[in-house]
Amino acid sequence: MVLSYEPGTSPAHRLDPRSKLAVQVAFAVAAFVYTTPRGLAVLTVLTLGILAVARTAPHRVLWEYRFVFPFLLAAPVLDGVTWGSPWFVVENAVAPALAGYRVLLVLLVAAAYVRTTPVRESRAAIQWAVPGKPGQFLGMGVSFVFRFLPVLRADLGRIRDAHRARLGTERSFSERARNIVVAAFNRAFERADTFALALQARCFSWNPTLPELRFSRLDVPALILTVALLAVALLPFLPV
Repeated sequence: MVLSYEPGTSPAHRLDPRSKLAVQVAFAVAAFVYTTPRGLAVLTVLTLGILAVARTAPHRVLWEYRFVFPFLLAAPVLDGVTWGSPWFVVENAVAPALAGYRVLLVLLVAAAYVRTTPVRESRAAIQWAVPGKPGQFLGMGVSFVFRFLPVLRADLGRIRDAHRARLGTERSFSERARNIVVAAFNRAFERADTFALALQARCFSWNPTLPELRFSRLDVPALILTVALLAVALLPFLPV
């Protein structure tokens, strides 16, 4: 599964999580500033480079994100459709299509981070960036999501397999969707109750001993890329 941490020896695995988070933030800022086809083409090349450094196959990430595609496609389709002739205006669909593609690039970069960064290191990086109780609360929430989301996705896959095995595909789409959604929510609530009980049994701590974070020479290119992306993103706002 790409959307969860996988141990490895790629250069991205050896980077400090703080530098990887900085690259993500800078990339997102640049992606939301440069929304032209040329800008997105450059960001696409950069995204493929980031995935290569993380040794993550793009097609695997796209397959994991397949549930997002209907939402990304809905905006350009709805904006392009008209009530009369010519029924679809391509010019109206271009801007939302580029916006959806921009979101997809950000998700691909995020997948490279999730696959190469242990949850505890992510929490340590967040609590380093946001000190005090707010940082502890945010780091705890992120760590819970990273640990809990793959479990929920696996549960959803098992529910769908069981639904197909019981000839659920013979029912109408609305009935299939309702049954799967209800079963998924019931399973999620059961998981949440079990998760809460497990935290209590393990004497959950708001301020646990987290791994020590250290920058190394490998982080220098990542930090340079961060500064470059932020500088390029600020260029349009500087007075001529």
